[in-house]
Amino acid sequence: MTLTDQSTGIRDGEELDAATIDQYLKAHIPGLTGEPRISQFPGGASNLTYLLEYPQQEFVLRRPPFGHKAKSAHDMGREYRILNQLNAGFPYCPKAYVHCTDESVIGAEFYVMQRVKGIILRSDMPAELNFSAEQTRELCKSFIDKLVDLHNVDYQACGLGDLGKPEGYVKRQIEGWSDRYEKALTPDAPTWEPVKAWLREKMPADHTKPGIVHNDYRFDNVILDPSNPMQIIGVLDWELTTIGDPLMDLGNTLAYWIEAADPGPVQLMRRQPSNAPGMLSRQEFVDYYAERSGIQIDNFDFYYTYGLFRLAGIVQQIYYRFFHGQTKDKRFAQFVHMNKLLEQMSLQVIGKSTL
Repeated sequence: MTLTDQSTGIRDGEELDAATIDQYLKAHIPGLTGEPRISQFPGGASNLTYLLEYPQQEFVLRRPPFGHKAKSAHDMGREYRILNQLNAGFPYCPKAYVHCTDESVIGAEFYVMQRVKGIILRSDMPAELNFSAEQTRELCKSFIDKLVDLHNVDYQACGLGDLGKPEGYVKRQIEGWSDRYEKALTPDAPTWEPVKAWLREKMPADHTKPGIVHNDYRFDNVILDPSNPMQIIGVLDWELTTIGDPLMDLGNTLAYWIEAADPGPVQLMRRQPSNAPGMLSRQEFVDYYAERSGIQIDNFDFYYTYGLFRLAGIVQQIYYRFFHGQTKDKRFAQFVHMNKLLEQMSLQVIGKSTL
């Protein structure tokens, strides 16, 4: 059994024309020979991701979902630009090679990037890795180190100074997610009113050192070296990246961080091996981040609660589609219960907070 992330067959209705893509790429990538074999990566619910295998080289192609026309939500040019320019300051970013704006080629814009072949950790730590608790702890610290490195990137030097507006970032996030949540509200979902009121009341000032914010930094978005799984060699999924408060990014990451001591219902939400022996607890995660970044964090309750609320907003938007029959995926039927659990977790944090 291989541990490296594998592509599979292409889903019905999401096929690509190999000959057309081959012709386009050979016109834009020098020295490319042979014919491509195309398969699809099964994960992800947003942009579609394909593996292009040439005899001597492999690429990854990203395109918006079929039938989706809202460019702002699936901006291929923006993602391509981030990959193409951020790589200079953050070498874990895959290199981007081609951005095609001619929708006649495959029916949508797309870009092609480097394939970083490696191991991606999903819900549980693979037994084949046979990591000790000490090794897992060191991998966890390396995972945090990469986030600190990203937040310390000189985005001006990378030419990304206009990627986002750090002024007013915190307020925009709170108001934006409040608005999106209210628009996705269903009769069986919690209103989150006490939490939203608390977030507005405790909102901190803009961070004095804004940075590149990944906005989806999780273990299943990092790639480990197959020959040395202790080594992180890539970070994926940059579509939500902007410039803002690094502690908001930390809050987003910790909202997904289910630790071993969390109760059973919370464990059911886990999608990465953050509960494995040796993994840092959320508080240890925050303390280590503060130590490595040199940022004093004395109000993390706010950022963690924000992360939980934002995650609930994402969950509720998906559940709204299920509730109104826009998707038949039965997995989403339980999302309203996840939303309710996230609200309870937030209220518990607020109840113990000294802010």
